[in-house]
Amino acid sequence: MTSQAADRPEPVGVTRRSKISPEREQEFYDAVLEQLRECGYDSVTMEGIAASTRCSKSTLYRQWKTKPQFVAAALRSHRRTRCIDTGSLADDLREAARAAGELSGRDTKLLQALAHAAPQDPELKVALREALVEPEIAALKEIIRRGVERGEVPADHPALEYIPAQMFGVLRIRPLLEGEDADPDYLVRFVEAAVLPALGLT
Repeated sequence: MTSQAADRPEPVGVTRRSKISPEREQEFYDAVLEQLRECGYDSVTMEGIAASTRCSKSTLYRQWKTKPQFVAAALRSHRRTRCIDTGSLADDLREAARAAGELSGRDTKLLQALAHAAPQDPELKVALREALVEPEIAALKEIIRRGVERGEVPADHPALEYIPAQMFGVLRIRPLLEGEDADPDYLVRFVEAAVLPALGLT
């Protein structure tokens, strides 16, 4: 087999057992996400990932077949769960803001890198939501549910449904408006100045 043939993507129907270790697989994913943050989606190539991780393109194509599938898998590997429970709705929201701020720069860069590509590829769009959006929304909804159960805020309070939009909105828009990430200090101040008063909490 020539080197040119080895680098050619295999037909979609062809599958082979992966010999890639979990640690090596995560190394590939980390390289994809880093290139996304630094260069944008269009600049990410299988050739570039192969070069940065010192493997052959054929290895990547056998495992993931296309760039969108590779990026989607990398995003899913990035998915995280968060459990915050201080016993107080106000303090939970402060902690959620602080935690989001600690990752805001890296996550915002990923969202910006995929803003144009994700709507064009259903799998990529789903993976982006699964990795960066849904876990954060689920965590906030759980915080709100516990606050309602403790009687800290009425279940029908009109501001409750807007909390995820508020948190996500300020997290994503500050880099555009002010040229700075929404860091932990900024997000906590936002919660204390805008979110808690809207809920009648201090």
